[in-house]
Order: sequence, then C-alpha cells, then structure tokens
Amino acid sequence: MPRVRTIVLATGAALLAQRALRRRIRRSPLWPMPALENPISGTRAASRAPASLRLLVTGRTEPADGVVALHLEALDTADLPAWTPGAHVDLVLPSGQVRQYSLCGDPADRSTYTLATRLIEDGRGGSREVHEQLHEGSEVEIRGPRNRFPLIEAPSYVFVAGGIGITPVLPMLRAAEAAGADWTLLYGGRSRASMPYIDEIEKLAAPERVTIVAEDADGIPDVRAALADAAEGTAVYCCGPEPLMAAVTEALPAGCTLHLERFTPGAPSGGTGGAFEVELRRTGRTVTVPAGGTVLAAVRPEVPGVSFSCEQGFCGTCQQRVLEGEIDHRDELLTDSERDDSMLICVSRAHGDRLVLDL
Repeated sequence: MPRVRTIVLATGAALLAQRALRRRIRRSPLWPMPALENPISGTRAASRAPASLRLLVTGRTEPADGVVALHLEALDTADLPAWTPGAHVDLVLPSGQVRQYSLCGDPADRSTYTLATRLIEDGRGGSREVHEQLHEGSEVEIRGPRNRFPLIEAPSYVFVAGGIGITPVLPMLRAAEAAGADWTLLYGGRSRASMPYIDEIEKLAAPERVTIVAEDADGIPDVRAALADAAEGTAVYCCGPEPLMAAVTEALPAGCTLHLERFTPGAPSGGTGGAFEVELRRTGRTVTVPAGGTVLAAVRPEVPGVSFSCEQGFCGTCQQRVLEGEIDHRDELLTDSERDDSMLICVSRAHGDRLVLDL
C-alpha cells in the first residue's frame, strides 16, 4: 500500500506541474518554451541543420582545365556520414563564406569525400578560395551531406550534364551502370579539355550510351534529340547552366519526370517586392521586411539561430513552415507539396502585406 500511495502522489504532482506550465505558457508567449500548446513543427530549422565536421584535405587533383578536385578525410578514424548519389555538402571556406558542392566520389567509400569546383572568374569568390587557398594539409569545415537531387527508381534514365554539372551526375551513372539500368548520357562542355571526368565516363559504358559534345568542335548539344526516344516513365536528370536546364525543361517528353540541380539561383517569379510584415508565431514578435530586403535578414535579429546557407534560394537550408499568408515563391527548389505550406526565407517573399512563420 505505501508503494501505491507513493505512485499516486507522484502522478498527481506531475499533473499539477504540467497544468502550471501550461498556464505559464499561455500567460507569457516569450517564455522560452514553445508558445503554442500544440507545436506545429517544433524547432524544425534547428533539427534540420546538417551536422558540422572538420575534415583534412588529403589530396588535390585537376580533372580538367580550370577544375580542382579535393579529397577530404576525417581528422579521426571514424567513418564519414553515408551519402547517396546526388548529395552535396556545404563547404565553409577560409573567409567564412559557405558554398555547396556535389559529392562525386564513391558512396561506398566512407573514408573519403570528393568534390570538384570550377574556377569562376566573375563569381562571388568562393571558387577562387578553393583554387587558391585549399591544398593538401588544409583543414576545412563541412556541413551535411544532404540530398535534394536523389536518384529515384525508374524504368529508364536520361542524364544531361553541362560542364561542372557532371559532378552530381557521375555517381548516378556509376550506380545505374552497376545496377544494369537502361540509361543514356548527354554531356556537353566548352571543350574536351574543360570537361571533368570525361575519360572515366567514356570507359564506363558502351559508346551508344554516352554522347559527348564539345562546343568548340561539335556545336551546341542537341537536347531534343537526346530526349526524343525517352519512354514513358523515364527519369530525366539535368545539372548545368541555366540555358541547358531551360532547354531540357522545354523538350521534356510527356510521361517523363524531370529532376534539376542548380548551383546558381533561378529567375525570380515576380511579385511586387514591396514591404510586408512577418509574424514569428513562436517568438511572439512581428518584423518588417522592407522593399528589396529578405525575410531572412529581418528574422535573424529575433531568431539568431535560424538556419541558412547559400542565401540565393537553391540549397534549401532556410526552409521554414508558413502558417498564414500567401507566399511569393522565388526559388525553383521546393516541390509543389512543399510550396503549399513552406518557403525559403532567403529569397521568397509575401504576396500581400503579411506572413506568419512557425518560428
């Protein structure tokens, strides 16, 4: 009986404490517990933030003119996180800038990550840092890996890559060939010398599977011809310059699925661009996003730990749940279902004068 009495008393005390906590939450939306009695997504951004790892550059090669490949290993003996074809990592550069690079090595090799980057002379400086400052012996920080470009199961595949866009596609080719899948590749670039991994690709499969188009010798890749015989259900994967992806989108046969990977932002979807308000439901604050400003910039002072990375709308790190309001989506990353109730706060805005975020 004493034991039963103890259990009853403990249960009663727990219920009283729970009720008291609920009353405190109702009275104080700034109490550092979720202000919503029934959280919609919890600390969703924080839980989604990829883990950070310190890695060592153990090798550096040049698979093409103007392209540097880095081979990264863990500083301890632990296996690196697993990844699948199409995955990328966020690379924290010496300046603190963060850039996304596809993993183009072997997913079965848990000891090494391989990524490659082309020097962009008129870019924002990230590729120049890789080329000029990262060498064997350099320590780097990465976050991830994450995969927004996964290889799905399909009866057949058409891969289209332009230049450095071959990097996420290369592990897919290896996987498709190893599985005995029906696949073809159209790979274009300025010249053969500028196209990374071209020798490996030509040795990977029968010549009829692979079409290499060097513009200086062969002209522009014929996307329509590459897709003309694609059967219904074919998965079409494309990574490369925006004009190439636009051409693939336009030529996509009916019944095929299209999967795009970009490392530069797409064109804005329009909208007024005027000022609007954003209510942060959990934080209990409302911020103003000025004309020409971003939701991310307005939110960060109130929620310093909010996740973000590329600030251009193509990595997906800053995706947040939208509780109320009409969204002006300015990314080309989210799926239709994700667009129903979420947005990338680094680029997307409001259609109207107010949004409510689950932050």
